[in-house]
Amino acid sequence: MPDSTIPPTPPVPLSALLAREDLALRRIAGPDDPGTVVHWVHTSEMADPYPYLLGGELLLTAGVHIPEAAGSGTYFDDYVSRIVAAGGAALGFGVAPVHDTVPRALVAACERYGLPLLEVPPQTTFSGVARAVWQLMARARLSELRRVTEAQQSLASAASRPDPVPSVLRQLAQRLGGRAVLYGPEGAEIAGAGREPGGEARAALARLAEVVRPDRPAPPAGAASPTSSASRAHSNGPRQGESEAAPSRSALPTGPRSGEPAAAPSRSAHRPGPASPAGSQPPTDPSRPAPASATDTVSGTHLAAYALGAGHGFVLGVAAPGRAPGDHTIVSVAAVLLSLLTGEQQSGTGAARASALVRLLLGAAPEDVAPLLGDGRRWVVVHARPDGEGVPDAVAASALGAALGSALVDPAGDAVRVLVPADRAPDPLPGWTLGVSAAVDPEDWPAADTQAARALARARATRAPLLRHGPRPALADLLPPGEAAAHARTLLAPVTAHPALPETLRTWLSLHGSWDRTAVALSVHRNTVRQRIARCAALLETDLDDPDVRMELWFALRHI
Repeated sequence: MPDSTIPPTPPVPLSALLAREDLALRRIAGPDDPGTVVHWVHTSEMADPYPYLLGGELLLTAGVHIPEAAGSGTYFDDYVSRIVAAGGAALGFGVAPVHDTVPRALVAACERYGLPLLEVPPQTTFSGVARAVWQLMARARLSELRRVTEAQQSLASAASRPDPVPSVLRQLAQRLGGRAVLYGPEGAEIAGAGREPGGEARAALARLAEVVRPDRPAPPAGAASPTSSASRAHSNGPRQGESEAAPSRSALPTGPRSGEPAAAPSRSAHRPGPASPAGSQPPTDPSRPAPASATDTVSGTHLAAYALGAGHGFVLGVAAPGRAPGDHTIVSVAAVLLSLLTGEQQSGTGAARASALVRLLLGAAPEDVAPLLGDGRRWVVVHARPDGEGVPDAVAASALGAALGSALVDPAGDAVRVLVPADRAPDPLPGWTLGVSAAVDPEDWPAADTQAARALARARATRAPLLRHGPRPALADLLPPGEAAAHARTLLAPVTAHPALPETLRTWLSLHGSWDRTAVALSVHRNTVRQRIARCAALLETDLDDPDVRMELWFALRHI
């Protein structure tokens, strides 16, 4: 059966269930394999439970379905063979009230078909067995989550050290109990940590790295292709011209099912096979893109290779004695960190942004710094707030920048500010409210920042997912800017001494005098808005209900 039928829960070793003294279960037939695991518990009194099983179950039965003459025919052979065909992990037979003992013919059939048979004593209920399995699963899940969390913290801490790449590799090797290697774009090992694997496994890991490297070189004439059925190259989808059902490849999910071992031979669509021969070569068909990751098993050592970054050619290789739940997640975290470290080093974009920041801090003009940030000559400023009452964190801000196509993100305050090239006009994003400025030259970035802030306030007040500042010729453009600003300062002098009043008046006028919308835009109570507007009317000695007054004030507010 396919792997997708396995539930997203940690498997429970059958031996751990047998060790529970409160259950008093006893194995009376079948192999004593420590690798036998249970994925869930199912109770059935059907003579043929096959249609109701997904695989990996501990099937419980009291034998109600067994006919009186079952021992003299093939009933038990047929019953057990169907459970094995469905992928059942074990069979539990409840003694009493239907049967005083486990039928000897059932014991013999389980021995023949290699199905573990457990005797469930009268004092143990089937629901008690199921509860015990889920308790063991919860403990395994908690242990896995704790292990992954601790690994994430240690890897992140290692990435902040002065020698981040070697530190991350050392932590990864320690967490996996094996070897972690970083291969450069030319295939050379540039850093490594942990216990060296055997020569055969080490050579196989280097070859596996070539499988995932972009722009792989063509193989030498006559080179053999991998024949190992244990080797698996993973990508986000089938390659061109390759069937999705190709037995030698499988799609790599975005992450492992929580609690599931990285390799489950009894349920995998890929049956384990012999290790890759030492002389095998990675597939190098230039018409096919390199997969994101690949795995293999050589001499009992599990190998994996992960392509790093956006195609710069760096590859992370790991070799470990086995695979435990959470290993894939831990390696994925390390791969992301190494992708950031090697990507910035290779592309130089991080250095360019750092250089731009330093120049601004040292007094350079924005128009002199802008060429370091990209090819765009004009920019827009985006202000964004997440829907709801939450404050955006650094992770959400980074994701927003990625969605807008810019790494120039400032998550400070209750809104995220993003500087975006003008040719990447933002579209509405689910979960965010956006205010977008007009396209401006670098020297006008401060004005664009103000435009974006006002657009965001209006978007939140009107519950629009995105609003853009739309510059267009207006009557105000007919007056010299200096004279307009002087008139505005004189007219608004009574209220400008109180910083909150001009912004409240501007927002209130832009929202046509709506108390509620203004309160939402300014994140204050509606009574606060009323008090501020009343204060403005008193200081200005005017009637704010007069449309001519409102028009003159709006004109003035645009020039301060």
